[in-house]
Amino acid sequence: MSSSTTTPTAGQDHLWSVDEHVDDILATVRPLEPIELQLLDAQGCVLVEDVTVPVSLPPFDNSSMDGYAVRVADVAGASEEFPAVLTVVGDVAAGAGAQPTVGAGQAARIMTGAPLPPGAEAVVPVEWTDGGLGEGPVSGMRAHSAAPEGASGEVRVHRPAEARAHVRARGSDVQAGDRALTAGTVLGPPQIALLAAIGRGTVKVRPRPRVVVMSTGSELIQPGEQLADGQIYDSNSFALTAAARDAGAIAYRVGAVADDAETLRSTIEDQLIRADLVVTTGGVSVGAYDVVKEALSAIGDPDDEEGIGAGSGVEFRKLAMQPGKPQGFGSIGPDHTPLLALPGNPVSSYVSFEIFVRPAIRALMGLPDVHRATARAELSADKALNSPAGRRQFLRGTYDAEAGQVTPVGGSGSHLIAALAHADALIVVPEATTSVEPGTDVEVVLLG
Repeated sequence: MSSSTTTPTAGQDHLWSVDEHVDDILATVRPLEPIELQLLDAQGCVLVEDVTVPVSLPPFDNSSMDGYAVRVADVAGASEEFPAVLTVVGDVAAGAGAQPTVGAGQAARIMTGAPLPPGAEAVVPVEWTDGGLGEGPVSGMRAHSAAPEGASGEVRVHRPAEARAHVRARGSDVQAGDRALTAGTVLGPPQIALLAAIGRGTVKVRPRPRVVVMSTGSELIQPGEQLADGQIYDSNSFALTAAARDAGAIAYRVGAVADDAETLRSTIEDQLIRADLVVTTGGVSVGAYDVVKEALSAIGDPDDEEGIGAGSGVEFRKLAMQPGKPQGFGSIGPDHTPLLALPGNPVSSYVSFEIFVRPAIRALMGLPDVHRATARAELSADKALNSPAGRRQFLRGTYDAEAGQVTPVGGSGSHLIAALAHADALIVVPEATTSVEPGTDVEVVLLG
C-alpha cells in the first residue's frame, strides 16, 4: 500500500473534491489475500473461486411426504367407498439402511426425505389412507416407537396416484458437475447451506477485514461513567465500530485516547497487529490540540524499520464538502496498513465513514460494488435548503421509496447526532448548487 496520491494538484493547500479523495483511497486499498475458512467462519466473506457440485441434490429419489410408497397400478381407481387394500411390507425412514422391495399389492410406509424403495412408483400421503387402522382417513402417523405394528398389516388407500407423485427426483435441485456458486458471491446463510449440502467443509474466500476504530479527545469518557464538567460521552467510536461491522468488517473498538501525540502513536502501534485498516476520529483540524494530525503528520522516518513510521505516510487534506472538510489518509507501520483519519464532530465522522471508509472496507473484501446504493427523489421540505458554494453538502433525511420523496431531518450542524439517529438517507447537494427548492429532484444516498 502506498500513500501517494492520484491527483497532480495534491498538497496541503489543495482543496480536494469528494471524488478525488474517494478515488485516491480506492486506488490505494487492495483486496485482502484469499484464505481457506471453515463454512461458518466464511459468513459474510467473498468467494474467490467457482464451486462445482460434486454430488447431485437430492442424491437419490426421495419422498416429499409422510405416507406410503406404492405401485401406480395398485391404487388406480381407489376411493373412500372402494379403497385399495395393500399389504404393508415395512418402513422406510430417512437415513435408514436396507429398504423393503414393493411388489404387486404391496406398500411401504415412508417418511419425508426417505429414499423411494425398489419397486415403488409413487407416494400417497398418509392423509389419503386409513393409516393401517381399518377406519376412515387419518391426519397423521402414530410414532413408530409407540406403534411399531404400523410397519406391517394392511393399509387402505382412498385416492389414486400418478407416477412419480410426491417424489423428489434425484438431481432435481442441482446435478453433479453444475456450478453451485460463482467467484464474487458474498456468502450468506443460504449460500453456506448450499455449500454444506454439497459436502464442502471449507471454502476459499477473501476474509472480512479487521478494522480498528479509535476516538481521540481528553474530554471523552465511556458511556455508563459519571460526567464531570467539560466532559462528554464517546459516541463516535461506538458509531464507527457498529458501522464497520455493518459494512462487513470485524471491528475492534479502542477506548478514547487522550490528547497526547506520543500516547496516540503508541496506541496505534499496539493495534497494528490486529488491523487491516485503522480508523481514527477527531484531532484532524487546525487546533492546538488536534493530536491525530500532530502524531501522524511527522511519521515516515526511513530509519524506523519496525515501528509505526516504517514505510508510512499520512496526508491531511481539506475537502470541498460539508460536513467533513478535514480528512486524513495514508499508511502506517511495516505492513503499510491503511489509515483513515476522520473529523471528530459526530455527524462529520459518520458521513465521512459512509462516503470514504465503507468503500475502503468493501474494497478490502474484494467486492465489485463498494458504494451505498443511491436513488433520485423529490425534496419534501417547508423551505429551500441552502448550501455553501463550492462544497458538496450531505444532509440527513428520511426516504420514502413508495412516494419517491426525501424529507430533511434536523439542520446542517455537524454536532446534531439526534437527527442522525432518525435518518435513513443522505441528501446530496452538489458543489455548484447553493439553494434547493422544495419539489426539486435530488440525489439520495440510502443508508439502509
